[in-house]
Amino acid sequence: MVPELREMVKGLSDEILTLAGNEVRVLYEERAQGLAEKTGADLGEIYRVALMNDIIPYRYIRNGGIISCKDQLRLAESTVAVVGAGGLGGQVIVLLARTGIGRLMVIDVDKFDESNLNRQALCTTPGLGKPKALEAAQKIWEINPAVEVLAHETRLTSANAESLLGGAEVVVDALDSVPDRFVIERAAKQLGIPMVHAGIAGFEGQLMTIYPEDPGLVLVYGDPAEWNKARRTPEMVLGVPAVTAALVATLQAMEVLKILLGKGEPMRNRLLRTDLETGEFHQVMFA
Repeated sequence: MVPELREMVKGLSDEILTLAGNEVRVLYEERAQGLAEKTGADLGEIYRVALMNDIIPYRYIRNGGIISCKDQLRLAESTVAVVGAGGLGGQVIVLLARTGIGRLMVIDVDKFDESNLNRQALCTTPGLGKPKALEAAQKIWEINPAVEVLAHETRLTSANAESLLGGAEVVVDALDSVPDRFVIERAAKQLGIPMVHAGIAGFEGQLMTIYPEDPGLVLVYGDPAEWNKARRTPEMVLGVPAVTAALVATLQAMEVLKILLGKGEPMRNRLLRTDLETGEFHQVMFA
């Protein structure tokens, strides 16, 4: 099947001149969709076959120059888990889907509420009352049908965390609960995968990437037991505007790309803090 599919994909591709003046072979989505219907293959598989043969799906043509065909294939073969599909998670999910991540695992037990409309990328008026995880799957199918979305309408707990996150190469912490963040971190370390943490409150945000061997969240939050006591969180006091969620989620998505592509320098053992009101970014370095 694969050799036949490869020849079909090649036959349907076109050579074009990019805006940068480079000649590349591309596969337009309408043709790829038609091939999927004809062969029974899914669109993601057809795109992976194209990328293996240096053919760029046309939807990714503007990634070129900074994300190579080889990089695009790496993303198409990757699996990323996003825990939380709200303010941070919804933005991360959309960004990763548009960039071309092959499989997204979305874990969220909540349903969309009217108060989510101010900032959550996947929240729409017709979607109010609907499960966030299932809405994520529907919206991503509309944005990029080549992305497989595994929606888990459940809360991630100590009992199910490793099972839910199994198979992911990176996990994104998009929660607003510190105790739950420690649950994700423990599972990620057990599974041997990096975790990208972020938090927002008001016009301020923070970001850190944690590898299994790193100290991790204890550097930021201290003793996990202290967070099991009832307390008002910064998010409750300051709120969560859309601009903060969008910026910090973008930084999270970039951390995922750095990890998967081996590019740049992830924010390990250092905390990036931003204040949108002052336009300042600074790092807290941990010894």
